[in-house]
Amino acid sequence: MTIAALELLSFGVGRLVEAAATAGHRLCLLTSDRGVYRHELAHLPPDALDIVDVDTLDTTASAAALAAVPDLAGLVNSTDTFGVVAADLAADLGLPGPDPAAVRLVRDKSRVRALLHDRGLSRLPARPLDGLDRDAAAAAVLAAIGLPAVLKDTAGTSSRGVWLVRDEPALRAALAEAADTPLRGRLFAEPLLAGPLYSAETLSWAGRTRLLGVCGRLLSPQPAAREEAAAFPVALPAPEATRVAEWVGRLLAAVGHDAGFAHVEFVLTADGPELVEINRRIGGALVGEALCRRLGVNIYEALVDTTLGRRPALLDAPPDDPGPATGFVLVYPDRAGTLTGWTGLDT
Repeated sequence: MTIAALELLSFGVGRLVEAAATAGHRLCLLTSDRGVYRHELAHLPPDALDIVDVDTLDTTASAAALAAVPDLAGLVNSTDTFGVVAADLAADLGLPGPDPAAVRLVRDKSRVRALLHDRGLSRLPARPLDGLDRDAAAAAVLAAIGLPAVLKDTAGTSSRGVWLVRDEPALRAALAEAADTPLRGRLFAEPLLAGPLYSAETLSWAGRTRLLGVCGRLLSPQPAAREEAAAFPVALPAPEATRVAEWVGRLLAAVGHDAGFAHVEFVLTADGPELVEINRRIGGALVGEALCRRLGVNIYEALVDTTLGRRPALLDAPPDDPGPATGFVLVYPDRAGTLTGWTGLDT
């Protein structure tokens, strides 16, 4: 039998290949750019998985490619960009998978914020700005949100399409820049949160959510506010960890995320955790590897389980002897160019 994936996160491919094999399946990756996975593929035998080259942004072409996969048992849904399409395709093919309506909701940051605010699970309001000219949008932000504020793409990923504004000139400049920026969704505004940034890494099944741990995140100075380092796990005091676990479980239930991994970013305020955004997947970069090392298991086996529509064993089996804590640093170039190699670091 075969498990297919409509693109994947750039890290974790090798772990997923291993997890699929453990379950008696072979992984088939549909991708429009093998280069995205160059690092992971370089560490795998050439025949470790099947790769189908297809324009994954073309839903019709992706559907045809999936229909040609022999003995297809499941479709991995593990990215923000392709989450909605993968959910729709799984439903069309009669495969296990998340409710497409719930996936659409989670992919819309404005709808999520408004829903949680209405249910008392978020103290922050959201103000959609689509359809407004710049003057009207600025007035709407000042009236409904105030300053400081954040302008966001409702379907943005990887911190793209985000503008932090602290005064009215910055607000108007951000609105002008946003108007010239291609967005995956629509523009909206919400209050700017102040405080340390974390992410709750969770696994759910049948509405029950387990907090696997909390990841600490270090941001660069504003206004860029990009992630520069992360560490897992954060040793929160037991009462605080319990509070976060209960809170994130209520959030995920409210948005209809009842199965699979979630990466829930939040700021820990004086009044408790406050949502930044929900991603229905394993955390990006090396968060998945950090989870594997800390928990002493290949967590991608749980991804395979949920892809096949079965309860993941990880939900019920906390480690008796936790592994090491880990951290990683994100390195950004200081100029445009082509990366041809590096020295001074062990590979």
